[in-house]
Amino acid sequence: MSFTLIFENKKEEKDLKEDRKIKDILSELDVYPETTIVKRNGELADDESLIKEGDEIHIIQIVYGG
Repeated sequence: MSFTLIFENKKEEKDLKEDRKIKDILSELDVYPETTIVKRNGELADDESLIKEGDEIHIIQIVYGG
């Protein structure tokens, strides 16, 4: 079982051996949920969403500053 992760202009297949939530992936990548937008299969998803077989997870970091 696997899913596709798109992050920082890289697209890669990731193993999905157990139930994982988007927040687990964000933690592994050391990314704060408050500074990201996450899409699962083209739809906005929150960090509590469960990742399923064949999902495409796209993590977009928001850049802001002054």
